[in-house]
Amino acid sequence: MYAQKFNVNVVIRGEAKPCPLEWLDQFCMRNFTNAAEFDDTLPLSDGRVETSFRLTPERFAEGLGAWLMQRGKGEGQPVIVQVTPLETKPKPEPPPATEARSSS
Repeated sequence: MYAQKFNVNVVIRGEAKPCPLEWLDQFCMRNFTNAAEFDDTLPLSDGRVETSFRLTPERFAEGLGAWLMQRGKGEGQPVIVQVTPLETKPKPEPPPATEARSSS
């Protein structure tokens, strides 16, 4: 279900910092956009979130930015949200099965 990881930073008054976990958690758990793409999100820590492939970094930044502005999280200033995908390593393949040979 959680197929990709995003790095999420907020820029307020020219200062970039990881988006606080509290904000990510509130946004992901209480998002009332009626957009199914936000259903499969999991905040991990400050500035880190896992999502399904239905959600693009651009769409996440747009939705979170609007939500933060509505709640006044920018201390009266605009909030810029920067979302970048984190590289995910492919799942390692299991070693090939070997046949057990018994000597008679």
